[in-house]
Amino acid sequence: MIAMFTDSHCHLTFPELQAQMPAVLAAMREARVDRALCICTTLEEFEAVHHLARTHDNLWATVGVHPDNEGVQEPSLDTLLTLAARPRVIGIGETGLDYYRLNGRSVDDMAWQRERFRVHIRAARCTDLPLVIHTRSASDDTLAILREEGGWTGAATAGGAQPLARGVFHCFTETAEVARAALDLGFMISFSGILTFRNAADLREVARFVPLEQTLIETDSPYLAPVPFRGKTNTPALVPYVAQLLAEIKGLPVEAVAEATSRNFDRLFDRVNAPAAPT
Repeated sequence: MIAMFTDSHCHLTFPELQAQMPAVLAAMREARVDRALCICTTLEEFEAVHHLARTHDNLWATVGVHPDNEGVQEPSLDTLLTLAARPRVIGIGETGLDYYRLNGRSVDDMAWQRERFRVHIRAARCTDLPLVIHTRSASDDTLAILREEGGWTGAATAGGAQPLARGVFHCFTETAEVARAALDLGFMISFSGILTFRNAADLREVARFVPLEQTLIETDSPYLAPVPFRGKTNTPALVPYVAQLLAEIKGLPVEAVAEATSRNFDRLFDRVNAPAAPT
């Protein structure tokens, strides 16, 4: 059987790609990328993201508000739970913390970001859906909040105690120590086209360290196109280039990486295997 690839994180509703969806999907087929997870970054964007998932049987959706987005509708727990219950929504996020662009503010000023993150974690626990974690210049707080919010409540619910938070640290660019901490919490690590960049030697060492059974691959398209397409618009069709570099790091055939990362995607985003529901 020919191995197929899974893009675990892309933004197909962004203007660079939304206007050329037939070409994007055709390129995916040609590249043997048989499915992709379309990531939501604002509640205003959710209907467009969900529409893609409802109208294409190889696309799925998440619901969440990116930590960098300000001046948008703030997610309440009830809103996230309502939208997460829709068919073909299989994850909560993109969520997390980002202190890279403080714009003159202090970390203390970012309390609103931390509270938003906590709401997403609570939604993930209530729904037992995986979190899609974004962390940049904020790994200590990201891990601390996951430890605080991600455990068992100890309180009985209709279905028993709420489950532990689970998910993936997407587009990973942090240290091996952060990767180890994320793995210890039961999270997967996803690598993007950054892995192929010439200046990403340290990240390649992290990829060598992360067990293949805890690894996903992604494009984060339309951004971060892998070498040799760096600087161009990225699409899910380029995720095999990430897989190829990861295979070289691991000393494995690219088919083995394609199979393992697709299997990991199935295991983490297990709702992809749920029976079809009315849309």
